[in-house]
Amino acid sequence: QVQLVESGGGVVQAGGSLRLSCAASGRTFSSYAMGWFRQAPGKEREFVGTINWSGGSTYYANSVKGRFTISRDNAKNTVYLQMNSLKPEDTAVYFCASALIFTTTRAADYSYWGQGTQVTVSS
Repeated sequence: QVQLVESGGGVVQAGGSLRLSCAASGRTFSSYAMGWFRQAPGKEREFVGTINWSGGSTYYANSVKGRFTISRDNAKNTVYLQMNSLKPEDTAVYFCASALIFTTTRAADYSYWGQGTQVTVSS
């Protein structure tokens, strides 16, 4: 079993940056692909990006490609989401999650989820 805790959310002006962290417990962290999702009020949960078990491969939603970067440190059991050039439409609760399949964008394929961290981008 894996427990996930996100941190690093906050309020930032448009054009600014934030880095989210997701700390995982459990010895099997490095066996999982890790994904980031977000959910804005009144909207469905949206795939943001994912990173494979080693950190050597990443995949992003078109809406964040070129602005967001996912990385991981398996020695620290942590995955990161670096968000640059933030826009008001990036405002949402951001979740990290673990999956056995690297390329999946479906929330249903992710087994474990964190509680989420709020990101608010002001215009």
